[in-house]
Parts: sequence; structure tokens; C-alpha cells
Amino acid sequence: MKGNSNKPENSRRSFIKGTALAMTGFYIVPRHVLGGPGYVAPSDKLRVAGIGVGGMGYNDVSGVFRSGKADIVALCDVDDTRAKRSRDEHPKAAYYKDFRVMLEKEQNNIDAVTVSTPDHMHAVQAMMAMKMGKHVYVQKPLSHDIYEARMLTEAAEKYKVVTQMGNQGSSGDGVRKMVEWYNAGLIGEATKVYSWTNRPVWPQGIPWPTEAQTPPADLDWDLWLGTAPYRDYVGNLVPFNWRGWWDYGTGALGDMACHIMEPPFRVLGLGYPKSAECSVGSVYVGEFQRGYFPDSCPPSSHITLRFDMPGGRELEFHWMDGGIQPTRPEELEPNEVMGDGGNGVIIEGTAGKMMCSTYGIDPKLLPTSKTQYIQVPETEYRVPGGDRGHYNNWVEACIAGHGSEEYKRLSSPFSVAGPLTESVLMGNLAIRSYDYRVPRPGGNANQFDYPGRGIKLVWDGPNMKITNFEPANQFVKRTYREGFSL
Repeated sequence: MKGNSNKPENSRRSFIKGTALAMTGFYIVPRHVLGGPGYVAPSDKLRVAGIGVGGMGYNDVSGVFRSGKADIVALCDVDDTRAKRSRDEHPKAAYYKDFRVMLEKEQNNIDAVTVSTPDHMHAVQAMMAMKMGKHVYVQKPLSHDIYEARMLTEAAEKYKVVTQMGNQGSSGDGVRKMVEWYNAGLIGEATKVYSWTNRPVWPQGIPWPTEAQTPPADLDWDLWLGTAPYRDYVGNLVPFNWRGWWDYGTGALGDMACHIMEPPFRVLGLGYPKSAECSVGSVYVGEFQRGYFPDSCPPSSHITLRFDMPGGRELEFHWMDGGIQPTRPEELEPNEVMGDGGNGVIIEGTAGKMMCSTYGIDPKLLPTSKTQYIQVPETEYRVPGGDRGHYNNWVEACIAGHGSEEYKRLSSPFSVAGPLTESVLMGNLAIRSYDYRVPRPGGNANQFDYPGRGIKLVWDGPNMKITNFEPANQFVKRTYREGFSL
């Protein structure tokens, strides 16, 4: 059967099978026996629909299909050209432009949905599918807003569906080895985490283009905007550079932090941060004239989150982007690469340090010579195929159903991905608060104060609220354009 149980269908199949046996007196040989080892009968395959099927969406649909345990029965994309490759490879799949129409028409034909659209559309698309009882695989970051991440996390349990975020490194062996090292006490109690990326690799810290253009004929611009406020189409936005604009993307943090911050989150069992603070790179447009581009994410930032840890300890968690990196640990030799060069993680403890690259790849104890001779028992479940098995990890859980053993082996269910995404987006809340401005009392029209700079934002995680700077709370939850809701 499919991932979510269908009792009438089960009863029908049992009746037919029982009647056939009674009438013929012959045993029916299961199709998986006739088909040989590894054969999956069509009736046992997961029926999947893809929302956003170009670019990364193509990879997601293909990854699910390559499991050999899923059929792609419907595809949806607002851009016909971007969708062409997926459509060509799955010619029997029904094709739609509006995800709402697809889900309504195909809800009896599908069991699960992949969501691989720009960040601002993740939540509404995943939520509609979950309310229909469909399992969902959602690209990182799980959502655009903190509120959306919380709602998706709660909905996954409410509707008893199988969920997975698309941070494939969470299925890799590297993060599991780091968990085992930490649990074995090799670095003592964690005190600091440093994580960094060389992204953004798209324009940020720039003004919104002033020249409107005509959308390409194959792109439904209004549907692409979705939940975001209406704007005229501009060039150099679709299909990639939307990441640098707050209405649609979540900057370098949203793009990479779910990959890079995930290992220390899993290793240390982190929950909600208790505070956030930041410094942000500036773009100057004249002498002593700092550019103000509130629509665009900044060119670089440094976020500091603080977490309460067992025993009354506090963990200091640093995120750096735009090429900013922490000071090299003294345990690294001069010619040894820190992380993978452009990205990485260092966890400092009371008795040592460990390091890894993007996705938790290539974990090392510091000094790195320790990695060669220190061995600890394998206690963590290994996903077959590692990070390449991330899709199969989800497909098998969907087929087995919510609460199954396969479900318990998920690498990034929303119960894990949701709190991680909330912490990631806390960094963006701090960045946007940094750029919040008000007219300076008694000043001229071009003078402003920035009360969100130079302060620490105190976070009430359970209630999703900044307690010491009210203007920051406007960035917890967006207002959607008419026609879209959770």
C-alpha cells in the first residue's frame, strides 16, 4: 500500500484476493516473486507529484524516481522551459502550472509531493499537501519565515505524514561519525561553534532594478510571485538570483546554513536559541554614504546565536557568510585546509575540537592526526548510500508509513528540520532588524536612526517572539498576497 493507509482500498484488495483463492483453489504467486529480486510491484510504488521541477526540482524528482520505488504521476511548474527536462523524462505525468489546481485534481492519484520552488512558496505548497494527507519532501530551507517553519513542524505530526527536508548531508556518514565522537567524550563539552560559507554567489546588497521588463512567454510571472507582493517583472531574477531578495529568498543563510549548521545541531542536540546578534557588511555609494537597500540581503554577515546547554552551560554559535571566516585553529598545520576552503564547521569543546566540510563531509578531529588512530564504536544508524540515499530514506518511510521503523530512521523529518530552520532564520531576523530604521527626531528628511544595531535580540522560542525589540517581530511572519494562506 502507499504511505498513508487507505482502509477501503485494503478491504477491496483483500476481498478480491480472497474470492479468487476460493474460486480457483490455486495460490497466487506475488508479483515481486515473478519479477525477481528487487522488483517492486506497481501497486506498491509511491505515487509522487513534483512542484517546481526545473533545476534543483529536476534533481529532486529524479532522485525520488531513481529509488525504483516511486512513480512520478504529476508535475507542476510556472516555467515551461525549466520544466521541459522533467516532462520529457516522465511523459505520462500530468502537467500543471498552478500547484493548487494540481493538488485538487490529483489528490486521489498521489501519495506524496516534492516541493522545490523558491523559498517564499515552500510553506503554502507543503501545507496544502499535508492537509490532504500527502507526505512531503521540501527543499531547504524548510520555509521563508520562522512562523512557517513552526506551523509545518506541527502539521507534520497533526496529519501523521512522512516529511523530509532536502539537506542531503543529514543522511551522510560524516555527521554520524561526529555524533559518535562527541558522545564518546573526545572533545569534552562543547563551548563554541563556528560555521561559515563563501556564499552568496549571486548579487546581494544592491538596489531593486528600476527598469521593468516583459516576462518570457513561457513563464507565468503572477504564479511565480505567489505569496509575495506584486511587482513588475525584472531581469536577472529568475531562475537563480531571487535568493538575494527578501521577498523571495533567505540569502546565504537560507541557501547554505541548513547544510552547514546541521552537523553541529545534530551532534549537540540543539533546540531554540535564546538570543541573536549580528554585524552586517556595508556597501557605500559615496563618501561616508552607506547604501540602504532594504529589499536585498546583505553582501556579508556575522551572526552569533546563544543556546542554553545541560548543566547551566551556554553555547556560542557563530555563522559567517560572504567569505568571512573564523581564525584558524592553532591545531591546524599551516598548509592544512580549514573546512573545505570556502565552507566548514568547527566545534570547540573543553577537551578538544572537531571540524568538517559542507554537508558534514570529511569530519576530522584536531589536530587531524588524531583522526587516523582514534576509533570509537559505531552507534548511529547509517543510511544506505549515505547522502545519496537521502531520497530513498524518505521514499521507504513514506511507503512504510508514519510511525514505522523506516519513519524513525528519517534523517531530516520536520521534527528535526523545523527547529533547525527556525534557528537559521533567527539570523535573518537579526539582519533585518539591523537594517530597520526610523526618522531621526529633529533631523532632516535624510537622517535616520537604526535602533536594531548594536543590540542583542532576546528570543522567546516557544512563543516565537523577540522580547526586547518589538520592531523585530514583524520579520517572524509575513503577510501573504491574496489567494494564498497556510
